[in-house]
Amino acid sequence: MKQFPDSPAPASSSETRVWPPISIVIPVLNEERHLREAVRQVLSQRYEGPIEVVLAIGPSRDRTQEVADEIAADDPRVIVVPNPTGRTPNALNAAIAASSNKIIARVDGHAMLPDDYLRVAVETLEETGADNVGGIMAAEGVTPFEQAVARAMTSKIGVGGARFHTGGTAGPADTVYLGVFRREALERVGGYDEHFQRAQDWEMNHRIRETGGLVWFQPRMRVSYRPRPNLKALAKQYFHYGRWRRVVARTHEGTINLRYLAPPLAVLAILAGLVLSPFLWPGLLIPGGYLAAILAGSVVTGSGLPTQALIRLPLVYVTMHMSWGWGFLTSPRRLGKPG
Repeated sequence: MKQFPDSPAPASSSETRVWPPISIVIPVLNEERHLREAVRQVLSQRYEGPIEVVLAIGPSRDRTQEVADEIAADDPRVIVVPNPTGRTPNALNAAIAASSNKIIARVDGHAMLPDDYLRVAVETLEETGADNVGGIMAAEGVTPFEQAVARAMTSKIGVGGARFHTGGTAGPADTVYLGVFRREALERVGGYDEHFQRAQDWEMNHRIRETGGLVWFQPRMRVSYRPRPNLKALAKQYFHYGRWRRVVARTHEGTINLRYLAPPLAVLAILAGLVLSPFLWPGLLIPGGYLAAILAGSVVTGSGLPTQALIRLPLVYVTMHMSWGWGFLTSPRRLGKPG
């Protein structure tokens, strides 16, 4: 079991032990309305060790920079660094470089952490010897559309069997949501690869595992997540997920399985059925069968949803599948990582 140089072995009582210091890194862009609350939530964690928060601020269209500077002026635990590109992996690397502790927690501006998130993360790191631990991306909606998306994002029909979406038992995983890392692991793999505009978490966790590290899923680290508010935003999100997952697959051979291939295969099958249908009517059985399966799956997975959310659920499933699949199929080779 790995221990931290500045932390003793776990004591019998969590009230008497010394908790290691943690750096929380947050990429920030256009977050004037929510930034104060996001930082307040992190600093109010039920964690007895020292905490620092590093905000990497992108070129925002609102008063995000001014708000960040005001927060840092009021609290010496908060550091502000620039992220001129505005891109997430660049922001994370800039914040990590400016941080000072041996444990680094990635947090997003809209993530709502349980108050024992950091405590559970440190306990899990020490108990498992993992290089990165993370938990569940617990999608929770407010509007009927968001409620439908939240249900789809936590069901196997919507996102496959990834435990950080659907839950499950603690154990080794390919990737986790957000993540609490050992600095030595981040330094070993060179941090986030700034080429990847999306899927940078999966890609870095892959490199951690390839270099002998352990990524650990801890279901007690349940982070609330607000889904996209409308169909256009959802389609764009999943299109880019599919597009950049294809880039990861080209970069790291052998990282694609049937779960990732299911959406693009569904898109191809439906297109083939529609093209054949004017000449061979049984071609309509393919898109018809898919829609029938989606409707049946919506009835099964939509139990307990309000009526207005339930009637939106089939459209949400179709949008997620088709957008991800089309993004994967049309992902241009020019997005590939040079060299």
